[in-house]
Amino acid sequence: MLTQLAIILGAAVVLGMIARRLGLPAMVGELLAGVVLGPSLLGWLLPAAHDRLFPDDGPSALVAGIGQFGVLLLVGLAAAELDFTVLRRRGKVIASVSVWSFAIPLAFGIGVGFGVPDRFHGSDSTAVEFALLLGTAMSVSAIPVIAKILTDLDLLRKEIGQVILSAGTLSDVGAWMLLAVVSAMTTVGLRGWQVPLTAAYLGAAIAVTWLLRPWVRKALDRVETSSNAVYVNGIVVVLIVAGAAATDALHLEAALGAFLAGLMVGRRGHGVLGPLQTVTAAVLAPVFLATAGLHLDLAELGRPGVAVLAVVVLVVAVAGKLIGGYLGARLVGVSRWESLALGSGLNARGVVEIILATIGLQIGVFSESVYAIVVLLALATSIMAGPMLVFATRRFESESIPAVRPASVGADAGVDAGVGRG
Repeated sequence: MLTQLAIILGAAVVLGMIARRLGLPAMVGELLAGVVLGPSLLGWLLPAAHDRLFPDDGPSALVAGIGQFGVLLLVGLAAAELDFTVLRRRGKVIASVSVWSFAIPLAFGIGVGFGVPDRFHGSDSTAVEFALLLGTAMSVSAIPVIAKILTDLDLLRKEIGQVILSAGTLSDVGAWMLLAVVSAMTTVGLRGWQVPLTAAYLGAAIAVTWLLRPWVRKALDRVETSSNAVYVNGIVVVLIVAGAAATDALHLEAALGAFLAGLMVGRRGHGVLGPLQTVTAAVLAPVFLATAGLHLDLAELGRPGVAVLAVVVLVVAVAGKLIGGYLGARLVGVSRWESLALGSGLNARGVVEIILATIGLQIGVFSESVYAIVVLLALATSIMAGPMLVFATRRFESESIPAVRPASVGADAGVDAGVGRG
């Protein structure tokens, strides 16, 4: 376990630094670290070394647990940075973007799913179940990966970052509800209580968060202003993990509970959560991202027809998310480049997609080949989201700079306008 952890973290840190030197988010290199150490490269070049390092075809349970702990903290700390003033002011934009960025890729994915030959279906799936789950996979956004991208690009506290994170969270609620529907169809059938219970649990979790939020914030404020302020980080970790455990016990995604706990914590005083944020971003999150990359085996793409289907799924998924985010923003009066930035940020699918693919394989809806395709989609969209967001955000920020006379243009004016940030 310790050897795995040292090698995984070392590769993630080194490749993350290289990515930053190339002008990309560190997350790109951290994800690729898993691909390099997995069956796609190390397992192909040095199979004996790969089998010795990962005898169970993946990281040990403890290493995976460390990565899971990191992703929960990443999501919770990102939620704590949300500014409710911004969310209220941009509520119409968030609602429109979340709906359209979910509905359009869902429709595209269902359409592709009905056209996929039966040989790619799982052993226990019907055409309807397969199409619904593939559509869900295309519609999801990965809040953990989005949070890491926004952190890497220094966009998390900016308004565009707040809108992306909020819209992604809302669209993911719909995706997890659809997953519950498909799971019910393949197990107990739609006559079972799984779907309405999931909706009731979700509503209860949101209601409890709203009721406890003022009390939690008052308690943290009191600790923060006392001589025990150093313990605020520990209390926040307990709240995030407890929130994740609660939603997991309700058969909801654990990351949702971490996000709701982060909303209860809220923004803290300057630098209070700095130590926890640093450890999470520099140590725990890279372990999580690298272990996600370990799941990809590119050898699956060598099977007949798999590579063609992978290209179709990737193109349709990216187009659906970009069109949905762009259209949802434009319908409520957002500028072109900001609309494209919103769609680009929501394109990342990350480990949420891998979890969904794993569930699809376990319940017999996805075959091994489609599982590999969905994992490839998760990694490819997570890697491309950062550069696409940088491209669109720079043009959006340049659009936002008011026109000035040449004589008044100077270094200070450029800095104040936000040029070059993010």
